[in-house]
Amino acid sequence: MLDNILGTVLENGTFTGASFLVVTAVSLILGGVIAFFYTRQIKTSKSFAVTLALIPAIVELVILLVNGNIGAGVAVAGAFSLVRFRSAAGKAQEITAIFLAMAVGLATGMGYIGIAAIFALVISVLLLIMSRFFDKKEEGYRILKITVPENLEFEGVFEDVLSSFTDLHEMTDVKTSNMGTLYKLTYRIKMKQGASLKQFIDSLREQNGNLEISCGYPSTEGSEL
Repeated sequence: MLDNILGTVLENGTFTGASFLVVTAVSLILGGVIAFFYTRQIKTSKSFAVTLALIPAIVELVILLVNGNIGAGVAVAGAFSLVRFRSAAGKAQEITAIFLAMAVGLATGMGYIGIAAIFALVISVLLLIMSRFFDKKEEGYRILKITVPENLEFEGVFEDVLSSFTDLHEMTDVKTSNMGTLYKLTYRIKMKQGASLKQFIDSLREQNGNLEISCGYPSTEGSEL
């Protein structure tokens, strides 16, 4: 029975009208499953979610058409080599989802719909679980940005205030601004339970000469892929 589930629905590497409809339907369903699981935990653009849903069916059709035909395979490879994609650099999770969708398309294109379904479900669930597990470590952290004048010895000057209002804090970035007349300091902090954000910022303003200060949660919106 296991061999039947994991076997191919294609006969001798060729497909019929019925088998084509079956593998295409499975590809679309599994593409939708991948997109659903990905968007449940990871914030992404609508276009990327639609792309994930359609990639398996597209790859499946290509594999069906070039299956056993070397000339067609070379022609398809040449056609795809002419395509240039201009988009934002993808995050690791986005690249993983794309490779998953392509792998599912390859499997369904060769008729292994059982393998494709099992693989898509297992990896999608693992992606969801691991994303939630690792994201918990970032809960509660904020990004604090403080602007200071160039003549201020900023190293350690905010230590007392940060220790009073935060449980954890670390400087992650320093850069100059306004032709070198200002410094912009970036901290990763975790506020103490019940600490007043207004009092925290007011205390920092007394130290930095009332220059610009911002404090907020890390943005979860990446560049649209």
